[in-house]
Amino acid sequence: MKLKLQVTTEQVKPQPFDDSPTAWMGTGNCRKYPPTTFFPSDGVGVDRARAICKGCPVLDTCLEYALTERIEHGVWGGTSERERRRILKRRRGITA
Repeated sequence: MKLKLQVTTEQVKPQPFDDSPTAWMGTGNCRKYPPTTFFPSDGVGVDRARAICKGCPVLDTCLEYALTERIEHGVWGGTSERERRRILKRRRGITA
C-alpha cells in the first residue's frame, strides 16, 4: 500500500521575520476582525471586543503596550479606556 503525502501551501509558507516592537500584533486574536470592532461606541461593543480578547496569546503584551503608549481609545488587552486609566492610577500610587 502506498501512502500519499499531501502538503498544503500553508504548511510550507515561510513566516516573515519581524523584529519590530509591535510584531506581536500579528498573532493576536484581533487580527481576524475589523479594527472598528475594538473601537466601539457602546458597552455592548466593549463586551464583544473583550470576548474576542479573552484567551488571546498576546493579551498581556497588548495591555502593557496600551499602558506604556498611553493609548486612550479602544479595547486593548481586554480592557476599556476607563479600566486602563484605573490601572495606571493604581500603578502611580504604588510607585509614588
